[in-house]
Amino acid sequence: MLNWLTHIFQVNPIIPIFLTLALGFWLGSLKYKSFTLGPVAATLIVGVIIGQTRIVIPEITRSIFFMLFLFSIGYSVGPQFFMSFRGRGLVQVLFALIEAGICAFTVIAAAKIMGYDMGVAAGLFAGSQTASGSLGLTSDTIKGLSLPSEAKEHLVSMITASYAVTYVFGTIGSAWFLSNIGPMLLGGMKKVKQEIAEIEREMDEGEFRPEPGYMRAERPVSFRAYLADGPFFEKPRTVAEIDEEFAKSGKRLFVERLRIRGEIRDAEPDQKVRKGDRIVISGRREEIVEDKSILGPEIADKELLSFGVENLPVTIAQGKVAKMTFGELRRQNFMKGAIVKSFSRNGVVMPAREKTRLQRGDILTLVGLPEDVKIAAKEIGFADRQTETTDMIFLGFGVATGCFIGALSVIIDGIPVSLSSSGGVLLAGLFLGWLRNRKPTFGRIPAPVVWLFDKLGLNMFIAIIGLTSGATFVSSLREYGFSLFLVGVLCTLAALTINIFIARKIFRFNAPETLGCVAGARCGVASIGAIQDALGSNLPAIGYSVTYAVANLVLVFSSLLVLAFV
Repeated sequence: MLNWLTHIFQVNPIIPIFLTLALGFWLGSLKYKSFTLGPVAATLIVGVIIGQTRIVIPEITRSIFFMLFLFSIGYSVGPQFFMSFRGRGLVQVLFALIEAGICAFTVIAAAKIMGYDMGVAAGLFAGSQTASGSLGLTSDTIKGLSLPSEAKEHLVSMITASYAVTYVFGTIGSAWFLSNIGPMLLGGMKKVKQEIAEIEREMDEGEFRPEPGYMRAERPVSFRAYLADGPFFEKPRTVAEIDEEFAKSGKRLFVERLRIRGEIRDAEPDQKVRKGDRIVISGRREEIVEDKSILGPEIADKELLSFGVENLPVTIAQGKVAKMTFGELRRQNFMKGAIVKSFSRNGVVMPAREKTRLQRGDILTLVGLPEDVKIAAKEIGFADRQTETTDMIFLGFGVATGCFIGALSVIIDGIPVSLSSSGGVLLAGLFLGWLRNRKPTFGRIPAPVVWLFDKLGLNMFIAIIGLTSGATFVSSLREYGFSLFLVGVLCTLAALTINIFIARKIFRFNAPETLGCVAGARCGVASIGAIQDALGSNLPAIGYSVTYAVANLVLVFSSLLVLAFV
């Protein structure tokens, strides 16, 4: 039975590829308390196990998926990457560069002490420092060296094997350390939370009030109907007067629809409302519930509440908006009737508070009547309306151009030096993502497609690595044993500890910014979630967003330091 299954896998490698992907995502989704492997680590483990059947998969297959992954990463972080070289972001960029160097030299020191070759060292770096994007670059670089083909094949296989051994703790250990030990190194969890509370009060210009427009993203926007029966309507009032009365109390509630003498109408500013008429208002659910309404009692009117409301992600592309704080944006005239449901940067929910600075590429999800949302979206940037259309010309030329740039090389001391296809495609993605944000008339790749390229590209690449190096993995594990895993743990923890010290003592970052910057500068997607859960705040996202955008480039290229010194 086993021989038959092995034969099927070897003859039809598509079967084990997609089987590995499916089992990897399933295993990675399982949780025990707060512990989870995640899809990348789980896919690699499943691939190594199935790979014992010695499956041969063409190299081009792995490369195609990895190129899609790198391009999607560059495309999504491009706007933030170039925006980071301004103001406060420049300091965080400098920290990301230093952290990448610390991560590299921690691994170099360990490799020198242990006597590892460059293949093991490159895999140790990719795994212990969660730099999966460096796998393609280091593999391509080694393949371009003037070495016998057998030696190059061995080194490349060792990259995969050592990465597999060290990546699991590199990911899970980083998240655990930064969310539990990190606050202790900064004075203790209690002190860190007190510091966060003080920062939040400062960002809100005083005591925090749960005003709509900068509430936590999980709280929904509500539309509710009321009977105009309060003292305020002793005389007829216009819609504009009602909105002004709400504004006096500091609440962003809006009149959206009316039933005037039994007839349903849209809310025009000069429309008169009298006692006995019915009104629909919009706002944050908690705002409406807490409001001692000037209107009158809430009523059930199914027909009046049956209307379309748009829920639209809008990317900031207008320079005037990118210079605002969140509080300044929500006070703009064009935001009337449009409520911000969520605010994210590089896929991470941001602390949407009064003094939070906006950036190009940030995504605001607006909720409101279609005409109100349309006006706001036009002033903010471009709307990411649901669509199935991807600009395939843009995508194809983008990846091809990146590979072409990576193929160019210069001769230094007789050695050809190039960015490699991996580096070229990543740079192309960064530039084109930035260009798309500046000129949104072309280059459309919907967010679900970017997500698919990111997740499918990386995990398919990892699945093929596991399948093709499964047999080598076992022999490598015998050669280096449990010691390689322990060295990976030490490299992970040493780099994290040093970088926390540098962020806090040298750069003088506050506590949440320190933890966010350290997580971002090592592309710690799992880490930032763990940190925010532990602290009960999303303030660390402010430090994470810039360093994450920069790390997608500098952390990948710092792997070349490992090859050079080892």
